[in-house]
Amino acid sequence: MKTAIILISEAGLNVAELLHNELSESEIFTSQQQDGCTHIDSAGSFVAEHFHHYDALIFIGAMGICVRAIAPCVKNKYTDPAVVCVDSTGRYAISVLSGHIGGANDLAKQVANILGAEPVVTTQSDLTGMWALDTFAQRFNWFPVINADLSTLLMAELAKTPEEKMKACMNEHISLFVSKKPTALLLTVHDEGTDWLEANLPSHVEVFYRVQDIKASRFRLILCVSPQIPNFPEIPLICYVPRSVHLGIGLARQAGPTRKVQEAIQETLREYGIPLQAIASISTIDAKKNEPVMKALKRKYPVRFYTAEELSRIHVPHPSKTVMKHMGTPSVSEAAALLSAGGRLLMPKKKGTNYTVAAALDSRFIRSGHIEIVGAGPGDPDLISVRGRQMLEKADLILYAGSLVPRELTLCAKPGATVRSSASMDLEEQFSLMRDFYDRNKFIVRLHTGDPCIYGAIQEQMNYFDRYGMNYHITPGISSFQAAAAALKSQFTIPEKVQSIILTRGEGRTPMPEREKLHLMARSQSTMCIFLSAGIAEQVQEELLQEYPENTPVAVCYHLTWKDEKIFRGELRNLAAIMKENNLTLTTMIVVGEAIGNREGLSKLYSNHFTHLFRGTKGRG
Repeated sequence: MKTAIILISEAGLNVAELLHNELSESEIFTSQQQDGCTHIDSAGSFVAEHFHHYDALIFIGAMGICVRAIAPCVKNKYTDPAVVCVDSTGRYAISVLSGHIGGANDLAKQVANILGAEPVVTTQSDLTGMWALDTFAQRFNWFPVINADLSTLLMAELAKTPEEKMKACMNEHISLFVSKKPTALLLTVHDEGTDWLEANLPSHVEVFYRVQDIKASRFRLILCVSPQIPNFPEIPLICYVPRSVHLGIGLARQAGPTRKVQEAIQETLREYGIPLQAIASISTIDAKKNEPVMKALKRKYPVRFYTAEELSRIHVPHPSKTVMKHMGTPSVSEAAALLSAGGRLLMPKKKGTNYTVAAALDSRFIRSGHIEIVGAGPGDPDLISVRGRQMLEKADLILYAGSLVPRELTLCAKPGATVRSSASMDLEEQFSLMRDFYDRNKFIVRLHTGDPCIYGAIQEQMNYFDRYGMNYHITPGISSFQAAAAALKSQFTIPEKVQSIILTRGEGRTPMPEREKLHLMARSQSTMCIFLSAGIAEQVQEELLQEYPENTPVAVCYHLTWKDEKIFRGELRNLAAIMKENNLTLTTMIVVGEAIGNREGLSKLYSNHFTHLFRGTKGRG
């Protein structure tokens, strides 16, 4: 964000310099003579000339001077930059202008964090925890389509710009929303924005995934995210349209007039509720690349051309023998749309006088089943990642490793969610349960201990998901070896002593690769974190003693971060005895190496003589 820091009061120089150091692409401007600052004649003249040259303006000084400086330049919230005013002592960071769309509210909070100040935000939606409906378009790359009553529309017609017209239409809807009138939220597609909406749902909003499930009489406002605008003429509605529709077009030779064909295609789309703003691309067969219609469309939209061979590989619901005869493929419009989208048809082939058109939804926006493999962390429910917790809160099914993951981690499940332990299930039973939810387009969390990619036994699960074309993602977690370092108050990598960490296991029922035998790994004298080996402690000790001195520090860590956590320290020669005396078997990690409890070998990273990209020699900058 390109930011102008305008220093009004000399007393605020330290505040301005601190903000300048923390905010990239920032510059300090002042009418005073100050080293490191750009001189200007006055705040008013600078703002008048440069108001729209910056994404944000931060005034350091009195609010009155800030307001008088920006007042002649203010036009509307869709184009004005963010303006924040900070008092010269750095106690308050006040969002003055363009709080939502311009980002002044977020900037005020960021500035307050830098200064240890109090942010002052006055917009109602922020104070009440409500959504800022007028920011969604910019935030999630959606286009808002708004219906409104006749008086609102007449008022909007008086607006001079499209932005002002949209503002006039949206005000009624915002008022209904912040007044907590019953609101339906229709989500026919899925993307990052819809995930956020569902994760931050206000109490007066009810979610639907199909138009036919909404009983309109129950609601005062309808919000939706969809490439097709639903028909609710009697109720205020905002439809946020993602650019998610791919058109396929078939053309007769020299189809025209060009304008008429375009208008006819638009009318066909309107019949299906598809606005032009939903179009992500237009495609056809390469034999039509020089048609006037395609040349005209290319000036407005991304256009793709496919060979007859490429199109013929796509299965379509309405193949044509005539098209096959003339073009070498049974379909152009449907095949081109599906090939570009990789998804499903929204609008099957429609014939016009000298064209055909079809529309398909981009596969990335299709609302379908999803599996999130989540790392629970070492055990303490507070140590799961923010994203991991969000996944659990939105899940329709939580399948957790009950023998290793505390049930407390699942208590954040939403009402109606299914929560099951996999401890007694074999793989086929787990897959059957997940597949049942997946086929019903549900959201599934497979909850593993620690980080699922480290001894998480997810390989066979991913193999199954890949084989059946199931959509999945991994959310990493804190591994128990990291929890061990924290519990032991030890840095496992120490300059000039040990710089490597080995994560491994002893050879129990699962054979180890020959090159990874424990005694071979021990030759490096690295910090070694040994998983899944409590039951073979004598064997582990014997192998390690081949390379490590017998007085090498060891730590035996049981149930790390759990309420019954126990840690036993000693020397390598006593490892097996420690395990036996304390009857340690499952969920125990063995740590070996001189890094345990070591306070020698200091890093040079923070030495005042050590320079790098972010810290040069002492002085301003």
